[in-house]
Amino acid sequence: MTQPDIWQLSAAELTSLTRTGGLSAETAVQASIDRMNAVNPALNAVVEDLSAEALERARALDKARADGAKPGPLHGVPVTIKINVDQAGHATSNGVTALKDLIAPADAPVVENLHKAGAVVIGRTNTPEFSFRADTDNPLHGRTHNPWGQHISPGGSSGGAGAAVMAGIGALAHGNDIGGSLRFPAAANGAVTVKPGLGRVPAWNPSQTAERGLLAQLMSVQGLIARSAEDLHLSMPSLIAPDPRDPFHVPLAWRGAALAGPVKVAFTKNTHGYDLHPEVEAALDFARDALRDAGYLVEEAEPPNVFDAGRTGYRALMGEIYALMKNDVDTAGSQTVRDIFAVYFQEFPPFAGEELLQMMAKRTHYARAWSLFMEEYPLVLSPFLPQPFFKPDRDAEGAAGVHEVLGCAVYSYAMNFLGLPAASVPARLAALPKGAQPINVQIAARRWREDLAVDACAAIEARAGRMCLPLWQKMAASGTR
Repeated sequence: MTQPDIWQLSAAELTSLTRTGGLSAETAVQASIDRMNAVNPALNAVVEDLSAEALERARALDKARADGAKPGPLHGVPVTIKINVDQAGHATSNGVTALKDLIAPADAPVVENLHKAGAVVIGRTNTPEFSFRADTDNPLHGRTHNPWGQHISPGGSSGGAGAAVMAGIGALAHGNDIGGSLRFPAAANGAVTVKPGLGRVPAWNPSQTAERGLLAQLMSVQGLIARSAEDLHLSMPSLIAPDPRDPFHVPLAWRGAALAGPVKVAFTKNTHGYDLHPEVEAALDFARDALRDAGYLVEEAEPPNVFDAGRTGYRALMGEIYALMKNDVDTAGSQTVRDIFAVYFQEFPPFAGEELLQMMAKRTHYARAWSLFMEEYPLVLSPFLPQPFFKPDRDAEGAAGVHEVLGCAVYSYAMNFLGLPAASVPARLAALPKGAQPINVQIAARRWREDLAVDACAAIEARAGRMCLPLWQKMAASGTR
């Protein structure tokens, strides 16, 4: 195997070699660093290069293994970390110029868990200001581009993570998700992810000086973006390892008990008044057929009102943001992000006062309805967005832009409000007039059953193929090798 081939290996393929000694951690990491040096200048996905410390850590891992230490499950796997999460000695800037010197005193739990598993961080990835856009651009680090082409946004807020992993910069990319920030980049770039449910992955930033708002705590989760479902099964058990700094973490195993009989899937194309694009409908039909052929029992069934739950949840979140975060945006944000937030407050009129408390309480009503529905249907296959992914800066084009980017994304943020797992997997490569782009679908799962959602992703992927392969052919044809 030549070194240029190594960066193409999945995390599962890499660890089959690194854990047995067939490939050194240093060689695996160096191949990803070389790939990063080759393609990142055009993408701007990684905004802090950690090559030197990554190679030092890889050599230490190799020495420890040679001395008899048992390799971890992610031994030598190159990964990236999003710049809104603490990594000791590095800035947790969150894409905000005023925070460029906020140096983390220690690792966040997700970083520590990846290190304990043997992963090697090769760089830190870009995010929009305050990690609160579905696109990725900021005055501190600039714009991240989608490897499929500049006709598509890379998504956000984990846009740097999605672009990096799909371009071959690391086998895994850390990200997080309060309203879709893992799933938007997965959909934009053709990656696979699962937004974990509430309490699954320990979270905390040692650099923070105050606790986040309650809805932010309840809706935001940490996760990984990968090129294959298999890599999520490999890596997520390490990410969910307990950490006492998160007192609400739930220490459950990754794999739950097997369900009796075929797994029932509720299938819906309901876009709640938004136009369903033919390419999205084709992707949904493909995913339905792939699951049926894999032995799932897929039935057309309408889950509890996702539009009502999603809009209520996001209006409540906007109420919390207006009260706790608006001053920071106004003080430290660019004019672009201030304008976008002003439109957010128009698209999602913030609840306030007693009404905000009532809507926060109503969260349990929605969650109970979904819990009862999922007693019969442990999985729900639905659109993620009703249209193919949008162009860069679409959310900066006033009310119509924000409506297209977030207003229609109720299947996304509803899952955050409900606290349910939700996976995103590509089911189609669409040939559109503006250029080729992947189309992802969403699979929501019963509480604590992220593993079922990832299993379903694997079944769809088995038929659709890994979207990184046609992407790399496209990049090679354009001279990006």
